[in-house]
Amino acid sequence: MTFIDGRALILEQSKPQAPRLRHIESFLVVTISALTLLSSCSTEGSVEASEKNSAAARYSMKTVSYVPKSHDEAHLMDIYIPAKATKPMPVILWIHGGAWMLGSKEDTPAIFFMKSGFAVASMNYRFSNAAIYPAQLEDAKAAVRFLRANAAQYHFDPKRIAAFGNSAGGHLAALLGTTGGVKPLEGNLGNPTESSKVQAVVDWCGPTDLLNIEEQGGIDNPLRPADPKGALAKLLGGIPSKKQELAAAASPVTFASNDDPPFLIMHGDHDPVVPIEQSENLYAVLKSSGVNVVYHVVKNGKHNFFTPENLQIVENFLKKTLH
Repeated sequence: MTFIDGRALILEQSKPQAPRLRHIESFLVVTISALTLLSSCSTEGSVEASEKNSAAARYSMKTVSYVPKSHDEAHLMDIYIPAKATKPMPVILWIHGGAWMLGSKEDTPAIFFMKSGFAVASMNYRFSNAAIYPAQLEDAKAAVRFLRANAAQYHFDPKRIAAFGNSAGGHLAALLGTTGGVKPLEGNLGNPTESSKVQAVVDWCGPTDLLNIEEQGGIDNPLRPADPKGALAKLLGGIPSKKQELAAAASPVTFASNDDPPFLIMHGDHDPVVPIEQSENLYAVLKSSGVNVVYHVVKNGKHNFFTPENLQIVENFLKKTLH
């Protein structure tokens, strides 16, 4: 059984005295390609049956398609519900990173927050080798609409949905926050009468201004924004400078307005992948628009900073915002 960060933490809390068969920390290898540099760090481990049973008693998990009648694996979502859920709960939609080219719904640290009364949904989405932007955002919006349409069934509070993602997932979470009500980006993937607006956003080191990222990152930027074979070119169908209109439409800063939900932005000050100026720009634009936004720089943080301390910062923000 595979666990990542928050999920492993839940297991440790559920039975602290149980010995672990093995606990192996593994991170995706950083290469010259943004393909791996934008991936989430993960933790793999095996636990004793007693620990598994204890964790299972804490929540139930169900895999669903958030797009009606779709059989595409890209449209699958795992829903985690606390076992004793009896009243509508706030729900966190986790969006994984991976340069819009890799990753999985199974790599979610968001289970960490279930101990505090949050339900969790972790989604897949179409990768850039299958469809260019805005397909990825259309998928995320469809996932939000599904959560809202099925809130009663899963004990969700449809008025308390948060989007949380890192790297490419942070980019999509931020777009959910700033494009609420932007009809050309809604797509047509189901539940059209529901809103895709979220009530809080947590953006961990997501790209936010695709038109300026090349200048900010310099020639050694692993995102390779000027490379026709780079991650951004695959997302947009061409390098940002040649796809300026689409690059602007894929930039959260473009749509910032005073009706955006509260934001928590976190970025490592030694991030070698996404320039920290990307988060600084989003913070400045949101602030000037009158949005409730918190910006936290992770000291000595690189591109991935999944730690209990940083997850606790997120939890504190979500408790304040959604509870």
